[in-house]
Amino acid sequence: MYRGMMTTLLTHFRLATALLLATLMGALPAAAQTTFKSDQSKAELVLDRTAVEPGESLWVALQLEIIPGWHTYWRTPGDSGLPATIEWTLPEGVTADAIQWPTPERIPYDTLMNFGYHDTVQFLTELRVGADVPLGESKVEAVASWLVCADICIPQDAAFSVPITVGPAGNDTAASASIAATHAALPQRATWPASASLSDGVLQITARPEIADKVTGAVFFPYDEGVIVNAAPQEMRISGGEVRLSIPTGEKAAALATPAEPGAKPTLNGLLVVQADGANAIGYEIAAPLGTAASANADATAAMPLAVALLLAFLGGIILNVMPCVLPVLVMKAMSFISRGAQDAGALRRDGLAYTAGVMAAFAVLVAVLLALRAGSSAVGWGFQLQSPPFVATLAFIMLALGLSLSGVFTIGGSFGMGQSLASRGGMSGSFFTGLLAVVVATPCTAPFMGAALGFALTQTPAMTIVIFEALALGLAFPYLVISFAPGIARRLPKPGVWMERVKQVLAFPLYGAAAWLVWVLSQQVDAVGFAVALSGLVFVGFAAWLWGTAPSASPRGQMWAKATAAASILIAVWAVAELRGQSPATATAERTAPAANYEPYSETRLAQLRAEGRPVFVNFTAAWCISCLVNERVALSRPEVVAALEGQNVAYLKGDWTNRNTEIAEALHKLGRDGVPLYVLYSPQGETKILPQVLTPSLMVEALNAL
Repeated sequence: MYRGMMTTLLTHFRLATALLLATLMGALPAAAQTTFKSDQSKAELVLDRTAVEPGESLWVALQLEIIPGWHTYWRTPGDSGLPATIEWTLPEGVTADAIQWPTPERIPYDTLMNFGYHDTVQFLTELRVGADVPLGESKVEAVASWLVCADICIPQDAAFSVPITVGPAGNDTAASASIAATHAALPQRATWPASASLSDGVLQITARPEIADKVTGAVFFPYDEGVIVNAAPQEMRISGGEVRLSIPTGEKAAALATPAEPGAKPTLNGLLVVQADGANAIGYEIAAPLGTAASANADATAAMPLAVALLLAFLGGIILNVMPCVLPVLVMKAMSFISRGAQDAGALRRDGLAYTAGVMAAFAVLVAVLLALRAGSSAVGWGFQLQSPPFVATLAFIMLALGLSLSGVFTIGGSFGMGQSLASRGGMSGSFFTGLLAVVVATPCTAPFMGAALGFALTQTPAMTIVIFEALALGLAFPYLVISFAPGIARRLPKPGVWMERVKQVLAFPLYGAAAWLVWVLSQQVDAVGFAVALSGLVFVGFAAWLWGTAPSASPRGQMWAKATAAASILIAVWAVAELRGQSPATATAERTAPAANYEPYSETRLAQLRAEGRPVFVNFTAAWCISCLVNERVALSRPEVVAALEGQNVAYLKGDWTNRNTEIAEALHKLGRDGVPLYVLYSPQGETKILPQVLTPSLMVEALNAL
């Protein structure tokens, strides 16, 4: 450690001395020349042609020949040193572009690392001659300065003057071939994708060069100082056509994530030098979008093969049938199949097809609205409709009405079936409506496999997004479709009878439970006045159902008044829904997300602070309308052994509440390659980001926490 400190101090001392000498020497007049020579280097200003036509350009090079053991520096010098500079004095109408820097090499010095050149190097500049520059003889003048170092550093400078002719294209010079070779070897702009992420002191660069399968080595040179620890090893991995570099970050790396210009996107700029089998090293200029470690999950999701995404969506749809969100529809669909048991197999198949059509139509509408909202820059994702208080209230009213229908308060149509409880047009229309409602109540849940598939879908074209969502829809409908087409299924189903009336009445209570849950969700989204309006709407829905049920036993005039009053009650309920549109959820959200015993509200700023402290962090992205989220919190996250594991490992627990629309949480989900909740993320002190399963158990949580 002492030796390293002394080395650093000596390096800074020799650099300061070099700067002082450069300042003193710069104050002295220098005679123009074509060649400069010192004990350490020889410098020349050379052109690639003797003459240039107006409107054309030529290349000029500051050529340095450095003695063995000494070196000079690249545009970003590394831990010490200075880059070369050239100040031009040019004929009127002639302009000089910036220096074109050749690909550098890493030059170690004790515990430090510099970036620069040995032996011979040419710093190229393109001179552009205006179309109106007069013909004739002229000259190019330049004052160049550079630093050469070994155990000591010596600043050197010289004034150069070389003649040029503006006229018909001239002959090549003696330096033409070397300038052409240098120009051909200059770094080139990468035409393949590259990205970067910062996580707990590590910069990870991911690139997909065309020659990835032949790459044997890679090294990164940053354009900004302090971005990386220059002397640290750059760990390279190659997998699936990707080259990945992991580099410890420098003290200025964090500044990259917050660009100085408002609205600018964080970008890592630099030179990625790739070495391939049987070829010279090639430098590629990259401007890689910079994110956090979470971005890597999004990148992996976006790179998912289409076939895998379709399969995951289909499997997720199947599993969605057993998630708690879909319980009310499961109840009704089971009763619907039983009521069809006495009918022919053809009716059962038509019922299954109608239900499947309803599911797929609902998904098509849902994804179309979702894409339209996202195109309008709305921060929405899976389950977005339940972030709307009017929609939640409407769904609560429907669940209450369906429960009252099962309880026998009112009926529409002669036979039982959820669709027939709302429309009198026979079994297929009822099954179609059941499919629509199944999708509506399923969206609060995200089943296993679904998260990655939906995250991938929302990075694709609109047409492909719809295809993937339809695969999910087919998975949701698939079990019922199989049952409806299974041979002899009608004979195996229980025979309808009086017992069905009692079962039907009992099964109304899951629907009342769903209505109660939706009312509770609504209480998290609106203020006290809005909540009172919604409750009054429920009363009027119940009143309308009772009036409709009593109408058949009344006189014709009584039936007319009962139905008219029921219709008026429904209109009042509709008014109640409309009144919720302007409700602000700010107060309810603030109260609900106030810090509890073992968690605090999520924010990107707080997450960054905790990770900068080196603490492990567990983030729970949740919502009041997500039943799976609530179940996981009840059966796993609130268990004593899990709370003890969080405390024992000093894990900070953040909760991201997405009950109402929240742009910050929506963007965080997107960065993690997801677009819905629940989502559970564990950030380790080593910078690793782990996404946990969507169905949690206490043992799974304790195991993940103890593995930190």
